Amino acid sequence: MDIKIKKVPGEELKPKPTKDTPLGFGRIFTDYMFTMNYEEDRGWFDPTIQKYENISLSPSAIVLHYGQEVFEGMKGYFRADGKIGLFRPERNFQRFNNSAERLCMPTIPVENQKQALFELLKLERDWIPQSENATIYIRPNMIATEPGLGVKPSKSYLYYIILSPSGAYFSKGFLPVTVFVPEKYIRAAVGGVGTAKTGGNYAASLLAGKEAKEKGCDQVLWLDAKERRYVEEVGSMNICFVFGNRIVTSELDGAILEGVTRDSVLTLAPHLGYGVEERRISIDEIVDGIKSGELTECFGCGTAAVISPVGKLTYKDEIFKISDEPGPVSVQLFKELTDIQWGRKEDTFGWTVIVE
Repeated sequence: MDIKIKKVPGEELKPKPTKDTPLGFGRIFTDYMFTMNYEEDRGWFDPTIQKYENISLSPSAIVLHYGQEVFEGMKGYFRADGKIGLFRPERNFQRFNNSAERLCMPTIPVENQKQALFELLKLERDWIPQSENATIYIRPNMIATEPGLGVKPSKSYLYYIILSPSGAYFSKGFLPVTVFVPEKYIRAAVGGVGTAKTGGNYAASLLAGKEAKEKGCDQVLWLDAKERRYVEEVGSMNICFVFGNRIVTSELDGAILEGVTRDSVLTLAPHLGYGVEERRISIDEIVDGIKSGELTECFGCGTAAVISPVGKLTYKDEIFKISDEPGPVSVQLFKELTDIQWGRKEDTFGWTVIVE
């Protein structure tokens, strides 16, 4: 891929955040973005790094009416050795292609996506935070751009990558969150698009999230669409439960997003002495485990937060308390994963990719 870098002579660049700048999550964006276009009879063309700016679309663009859109989320780290590191980016790019196929969109070779991101990160190196626990959040996106109101796959698309220096995903940091278990709402159904990273999944979650906030909760713990019995995800993350020395997580049933952090936890855990299980797990088993004390920890896992301990569940208007503090398994997994990501520990799994 021959990537063009478009620069406007004399253009003013934005002031970069300092170590004291409150970053939040996904609110600040760098000077440049990567873009590439697709047309059915041409394939992908015009890969360009240009100034971060608004996108012009027809009011009838298919993405605006039928939601033909996919995205990914990953992070870049300013490592202890001064190099820019990425964590398993090939998995994210392959999942991006899997999402695109599910929504009848064109794929992009993983190596081409990787090259585009490398060039953008090298150009925006000074935007990558060097303060502890702050990263550059990376958002690849693809949208359908063909004008028209017929329900069909678009014949044209825009792919772009934007970068956002970000702090902690949750305002509470690593403190345990409270989750609401709705009986009325679902996130996704088997055979639908729950396995794809597409905006419609997140739009469908907003009402339940609003209700959770009204109940004093931070996130939603989703149950399956068919029986409203089996646990699937928490917020936009996969979910894990600790029973003694075992880490149990919901199996990938066709409605659950295949998380990169989830896979990393399941791979890492046996090396730390924990057993792992992927299976159906009911909300009744969770409630019984909390009551009996057999369930000692619960945590979400995902790119943005890495590990997010869960302290309480609200289910059927009853509050079930797990812990007021992060448990030892959550703490250990968080430390092990972030030490690898930031280059503070040798990566024996080959997960780290250096931007060169």
